[in-house]
Amino acid sequence: MKTLMINWQRLLSKGSTCPRCGSTENELEKAIPALEKLLTPLGIKVVLEKSEISEAEFKVNPAISNRILLNNKPLEEYLNANTSQSQCCEVCGDSKCRTIELEDKTYEVIPQDLIVRAGLIAASQLVSL
Repeated sequence: MKTLMINWQRLLSKGSTCPRCGSTENELEKAIPALEKLLTPLGIKVVLEKSEISEAEFKVNPAISNRILLNNKPLEEYLNANTSQSQCCEVCGDSKCRTIELEDKTYEVIPQDLIVRAGLIAASQLVSL
């Protein structure tokens, strides 16, 4: 069985994350079963790994928080999207957090449908013809 590895990175500060990352986590929790339902019949296993980013790592590069990698490649590369940043909350302090820009829309929270779409594109690269 082939594996679609999904790694989600987010800032954890004193056991808490920002509302933006928390909402993305909820979207991931909905996207994973949807991907499993679609990909298991094709012989592809979906594995979700959650990685914590320390406050020190976040201060150096806030854009690594709330990042989703599919088989080690950022979600936005599968969707031909861009990344940007915007002010978030007190957990993030003065740092601007990662956003995704796609089709003239900015996403602070990465929605289930974009996660599933990127997952299907990534999975298609695992399938041999």
